Amino acid sequence: MTDVRTVTQALLRQLGMTTVFGNPGSTELPMFRDFPEDFHYVLGLQESVVLAMADGYAQGTGRAALVNLHATAGTGHALGNLFTAFRNQTPLVVTAGQQARSILPFEPFLFAERATEFPRPFVKWAVEPARAQDVPGAIARAWAVAMQPPCGPTFVSIPIDDWEQPCDPVHAPRLGAANPGDPALLREAAALLAGAARPALVLGAGVARDGGWHAAIALAERHQAAVFVAPFSARASFPEQHPLFAGFLDPRREAIVAALAGHDVIIALGGPVSLYHVEGSGPHLPPGSTTVFIADNPAHVSWAPCDLGIVAHAGHALARLLDAPAPAGRVPPQQRAAPPVLNPGLLDDRWLLDRVAALRPDGAIIVEESPTARGPMHDHLPITAPDSFYTCASGGLGHGLPAAVGLALAQPQRKVIALLGDGSAMYAIQGLWSAAKMGLPVSFVILNNGRYEALQGFGRLFGMQTVAGTDLSGLDFCGFARAQGLESRRVDTTDALDAALAWSFAAAAPTLVEVMIA
Repeated sequence: MTDVRTVTQALLRQLGMTTVFGNPGSTELPMFRDFPEDFHYVLGLQESVVLAMADGYAQGTGRAALVNLHATAGTGHALGNLFTAFRNQTPLVVTAGQQARSILPFEPFLFAERATEFPRPFVKWAVEPARAQDVPGAIARAWAVAMQPPCGPTFVSIPIDDWEQPCDPVHAPRLGAANPGDPALLREAAALLAGAARPALVLGAGVARDGGWHAAIALAERHQAAVFVAPFSARASFPEQHPLFAGFLDPRREAIVAALAGHDVIIALGGPVSLYHVEGSGPHLPPGSTTVFIADNPAHVSWAPCDLGIVAHAGHALARLLDAPAPAGRVPPQQRAAPPVLNPGLLDDRWLLDRVAALRPDGAIIVEESPTARGPMHDHLPITAPDSFYTCASGGLGHGLPAAVGLALAQPQRKVIALLGDGSAMYAIQGLWSAAKMGLPVSFVILNNGRYEALQGFGRLFGMQTVAGTDLSGLDFCGFARAQGLESRRVDTTDALDAALAWSFAAAAPTLVEVMIA
């Protein structure tokens, strides 16, 4: 028999969770006594940064990441990005310190009375083990639950005095294959697709998570189906320069119906079609169409407005759809219109994104958190390769900057380009320090327009000509970068942009380019 800490460290090795993301506090120190040389502690300067770095790392590796938070206060700091990880369906095992068991009845300093309730409902499972000896088993179960589709974060609260207690070894669990889906229902979906006159595919982030990029291309080409991106998809699942790519669905009911009108069979895979941002009216999907929705999240399937719902791993589902016979020849759908011509004298977000597209290195990963620029990005920065685009699925801010750091840690051989609005960057600006500390090749590109432009634009939908609290003038992002160890450049003309981007993209260390957007 050995102690809880030694048993837990051996378990974490078996699970491949030897990289720990944290911002340590007093209630977590015993967890890290005699910290093993083969473990890596990734320090973030605030828990929201820590959580998002782990999210990016888990998405980049495809494995659950381990997060260590400081008691209830640290968990509270991390909650916004914990919500994002839940919506991203990112597997995380989140631990937080609790005070010593012997003084819990006295409500001590840093005490969490109901620790497991605090992060709910945005964790799949939460526990504070009944005994110290149950801690390793709880972490093993948390890993298994986090990795089981639909993936997501789990939470374990651990009293400070548990780590020294005697404990028997615990072995890592083994997981079975992902849900392949009901064969009869998938055959029915394949028959509908084969018999369609004008089919459409709507692809969500689950296609990317499940490795379905190439199968989605094959399915679209076999059926000459128009391919749309589901509203607010946090990953790219289809090459956006492909002739069959039809564009991005607007998160409004009426706009979705208009975009899909004329398609008699609609197959949606990997993410909700009806993910709205504002109220609407009328039908959810075009009248007369037949819609099949396939996702690994039973909750999404349960409320999806569709004719046939199937719970399945998107990669398996695509394989079954490809097993069906090829349809008779079809006329290809009309191609998307070309993006508007740009003004070479105007440094706006469209010009910047166009130049990023032209200058990005092969294999680069784009991480985006600039809500105002998302529309222009659709036109001017096409995603053309698998696993090369990540964004926040929750609508919260402060995820993109540290997530880019986590992705760079997960895939150090690739350039990571973080496209961040000025407001978004300020939520997690201290994440620059972590990138500098580890020397990660991230290009942070700040779109500085001096305001929360997305919120001002949204206010105009409500007839508001002014929106309080949206002026961000005076921020110096180059100064922030220098203070945290990064080289930086500021650009305010189109003539200077290419040189600054080329410098940043070629750098082996993290850099920041502040672009003053008109």
